[in-house]
Amino acid sequence: MLRIKRVPTVVSNYQKEEAEEVTRRGGGCGRNCLNKCCIEGANLPLYLFKSVNKSETGKGVFENENSEPPVAFLDSLLLGEWEDRMQRGLFRYDVTACETKVIPGEYGFIAQLNEGRHLKKRPTEFRVDKVLQPFDGNKFNFTKVGQEEVLFQFEASEDGEVQFFPNAPIDVENSPSVVAINVSPIEYGHVLLIPRVLECLPQRIDRDSFLLALHMAAEAGNQYFRLGYNSLGAFATINHLHFQAYYLAVPFPIEKAPTKKMTSMDNGVQISELLNYPVRGLVFEGGNAVVDLSNTVSDACICLQENNIPYNVLISDCGKRIFLLPQCYAEKQALGEVSAEILDTQVNPAVWEISGHMVLKRKEDYEEASEENAWRLLAEVSLSEERFQEVNALIFEAISSGDTTNGDVAKGLLEEADVEPPALEEVGAINTSSRCTMVPGTQECLVRQ
Repeated sequence: MLRIKRVPTVVSNYQKEEAEEVTRRGGGCGRNCLNKCCIEGANLPLYLFKSVNKSETGKGVFENENSEPPVAFLDSLLLGEWEDRMQRGLFRYDVTACETKVIPGEYGFIAQLNEGRHLKKRPTEFRVDKVLQPFDGNKFNFTKVGQEEVLFQFEASEDGEVQFFPNAPIDVENSPSVVAINVSPIEYGHVLLIPRVLECLPQRIDRDSFLLALHMAAEAGNQYFRLGYNSLGAFATINHLHFQAYYLAVPFPIEKAPTKKMTSMDNGVQISELLNYPVRGLVFEGGNAVVDLSNTVSDACICLQENNIPYNVLISDCGKRIFLLPQCYAEKQALGEVSAEILDTQVNPAVWEISGHMVLKRKEDYEEASEENAWRLLAEVSLSEERFQEVNALIFEAISSGDTTNGDVAKGLLEEADVEPPALEEVGAINTSSRCTMVPGTQECLVRQ
């Protein structure tokens, strides 16, 4: 038997045993949460964004507006409200006091010593070998957070104008998307985007939710504000649909890595392959309209989900450049193929670590941080070249419907990788050479060969 220790990040102050016990009592919980016991008659700030039509625009969301937006989305609203919650003591630690440095070397990996994220963790509450799992309302989810942790509602404007309402009712019938703080932040301004929060969607990307994330990146209009997504099996810790985002004023190493163009689709989306980077991945950019880029990437994500392939996504450059990174670290961990030295760091390589922002939990790892050590860890995350080509073939087949150019690309990749697309009954077997179930009452994952 092999075991994996699983210690997820606490993202809400109500993600605690005592708070869950209160919730189980039924009736009004007294916590002013987002659940039905407290939501009726509640009000939260509301930001209505204008949809971006062209993904290639470089002048921001409001380039054609004659008037200033009612509130500066990133500086005044998101970061301003985030700092307000910091002043109110809602975070588990002061992330601005964490030591951070750029590691010397060609790539400029960023190391942060964040010992606070290592404390008082609870075991994960879902299987780590299944990318798609049903939502379970009995487990922690974002309807259980306090309304004071929510910064604002984030919705599309019906009349095409940017609007802001500092105190708007929550439309329970049309579940709002909200932006909330992560109480265990990795960086300044660390927030969660939770699409249609009251629908209680599991952690799986769909077209609408991904487009919403791109709109948030575009609305921020700042290259140093990125959004990330972790699937189940790729170090998502909550099975309730959410993206993460924060502000870090340095380039990520993955953003500086060279790429090789693979193809351009009929809708103008260009797909490239990462080169000379420890984690193999795809880069999507361009498109005749933002919805083209969004649909292409979300369809690729859906393909990975349906084939049970864990993955991470980084939304970069104000939503105009997207990195898709299938990974296999948890599988290697389950099979005992990761060295004890790397496991001892207790670093879970999710989207931020893969992008080059290494969040370290031990002082000795921070002091000894080097480009070589960062590369060694991330190399364990990457699919092999052969497996990566197999996965690429699946992705290109999924996104090439009606696209003659990429139908040929998909066929060529399939032939090169010498694989056939999986039958439906085989979905779930891909990338799962082991089965993993949480051991009750422990922080361990039991793997059966």
